[in-house]
Amino acid sequence: MNAVLEGVLADLDAQSNELDQHVSALAEDAWRQPTPAAGWDIATQVAHLAWTDEASVAACGWVHGEKEPWDNLVLDAIADPEHVVDTAALEGGKAPAAELLERWRTGRKALHEALRAVPEGQKIPWFGPPMSPTSMATARFMETWAHSLDVFEALGVKVAPTDRIVHVAHIGVRTRNFSFAANDLAPPADEFRVELTSPSGELWAYGPEDAAQRVTGSAHDFCLLVTQRVNRADTDLVAVGPDAETWLGIAQCFAGNPGTGREARR
Repeated sequence: MNAVLEGVLADLDAQSNELDQHVSALAEDAWRQPTPAAGWDIATQVAHLAWTDEASVAACGWVHGEKEPWDNLVLDAIADPEHVVDTAALEGGKAPAAELLERWRTGRKALHEALRAVPEGQKIPWFGPPMSPTSMATARFMETWAHSLDVFEALGVKVAPTDRIVHVAHIGVRTRNFSFAANDLAPPADEFRVELTSPSGELWAYGPEDAAQRVTGSAHDFCLLVTQRVNRADTDLVAVGPDAETWLGIAQCFAGNPGTGREARR
């Protein structure tokens, strides 16, 4: 058993269940409420999670020689790289709520089983660089958490942050150079020091202690920022150094083109 993978899967399950509990009680018309993502209602958000879980399962299947499902997804992405994700979410979101909810639940279970079945040391193909099962699970946690926030905002639900967001913080730090490259900027040559205070009060630290440039603040704010669920102006994050300052203006931990972010609330 891979203890690290099991830990991430347990957190992913908890995060998924938190969202499930809120959407499963909704009436059919409530699933059609708009969320902060332009053009996406609650059903679209859940359909996106379901589709991405299914894509992840297909990618895991490729490792075992079941190549056609994943290859077909890649061909779809090549044919329409700008819209393939939105199209899948919007089409999937048209399904009746009960059908969509069952689809998402089935895919979640299949994903856990598929990730556990990937042989030790084997990488899983993806739309970006290949990933280990643990990295794939971490990415699925990040997306589930971020899209849950959109649904909770649509419902007016306040959910207390937990230390499960350590997975989002981890990806956020690791994708620093990607954020620069996605914006046609040269990544900084040196590492930053990143010190974040977790929801429980722990200090999560990344990078060399003597780094000239650094970022400090709330881990929750950092995770909101790198998933582009908050405007930099609405965080308590402090940057020291010009490159660190630039990073906080462009940070993104998700694949694809740079997002537009959120308007400042202050």
